[in-house]
Amino acid sequence: MSIEIKVPSVGESINEVTLTKWIKKEGDWVDRDEVIAELESEKATFEINAEKAGILHTLAKENDTLKIGDVVCTIDDTAEKDKASKQKEEKPQETEPISKDLPADKEIKSLEKEKKPEPTPNKDVKATPVAAAILADKKVDVNKVTPTGSNGKITKHDVLDALTNPGRAIGKELFRREETIERMSNLRKTISRRLVEAKNTTAMLTTFNEVDMSAIMDLRTKYKEIFKKQHEVNLGFMSFFTKACCFALQEWPAVNARIDGDNIIYHDFCDISIAVSSPKGLVVPVIRNAESLSMAEIEKEVVQLATKAKESKLTIEEMTGGTFTITNGGIFGSLMSTPIINIPQSAILGMHNIVERPVALKGQVVIKPMMYLAVSYDHRIIDGRESVSFLVRVKEMLENPAQLLFGKDPVKALLQV
Repeated sequence: MSIEIKVPSVGESINEVTLTKWIKKEGDWVDRDEVIAELESEKATFEINAEKAGILHTLAKENDTLKIGDVVCTIDDTAEKDKASKQKEEKPQETEPISKDLPADKEIKSLEKEKKPEPTPNKDVKATPVAAAILADKKVDVNKVTPTGSNGKITKHDVLDALTNPGRAIGKELFRREETIERMSNLRKTISRRLVEAKNTTAMLTTFNEVDMSAIMDLRTKYKEIFKKQHEVNLGFMSFFTKACCFALQEWPAVNARIDGDNIIYHDFCDISIAVSSPKGLVVPVIRNAESLSMAEIEKEVVQLATKAKESKLTIEEMTGGTFTITNGGIFGSLMSTPIINIPQSAILGMHNIVERPVALKGQVVIKPMMYLAVSYDHRIIDGRESVSFLVRVKEMLENPAQLLFGKDPVKALLQV
């Protein structure tokens, strides 16, 4: 008897998913609760498991779009494990000879290609002495060099051009005009829709400031080894920014609020969304109650969520909610940008690259590691005074990290002023 494995319900608003990968293949033996495939919804990637042990028979193909409740595969739970293995071993002998157009042949060619030794210059190839010496020294494949010398001879400049390849890849002919069509994933469709919705439905403005990162960088240099030994996690920049934002959000609650129809919903907690670049697109997992976490706890949450994002294992619950977002374009080298609000939130902080540049300090020009900060906000709910004051507060706390302990200057906290 065979049992059907159907697409499970993954959320009220999700009607279809994409089968991205078969973990187990047609005819494989699967154990109960073993992962057999990966599905992708518009919000997250999730796995489906075998409900019983048996032989897998796939019905859907990779990249197929399936409705909730559609049958993905069946499992023959009456089969025996040893029999399944034997059938799989015998299957290649019963099939017809592989034609040159079948995917299996491509795999064989790929393996043969991988086994090829490093390219060496062909003795029959015409090349100038200098060009031949460079070919041998750099182990350049002569097939990837375009000869321009007389009678098809490879010159020194041809080899150097192949090595440096300004503006083009080695071996690719000039003036190519090929196009590739790739279907948008459900996640990319959702990102596209939400970004357009954010631009069209919010009165978005951006305010900028800059922060001197000297104090934080010195602090990290001094304590990073102790911190890692004590907490088994690196001391990064994100915990400092998260802490600073949590204090500032509680001082300026409108930045931490959202619009719901004709109402404004204020939050007395800070669920900080962290924008993470994953192989399938931008995802925004949430650090819950970040205002109540220590620096080490924040760093551990960041590492855990970023790892899950890269492995496409974030759950919908881990990406749902959030009251404020932090995005770091600086890791890609961005100097300044205007981040787009992560609706239904009302504001987002953009971090950027740390660059040493001259600044005026007490009447003198000094070199400091500076970072531009940007806050994009919904002007319907947040006024200029609140957005600017919020960003200035974040700047003050980052430039004086001791304030992160009490949310204010330690001396003022001591004197209660």
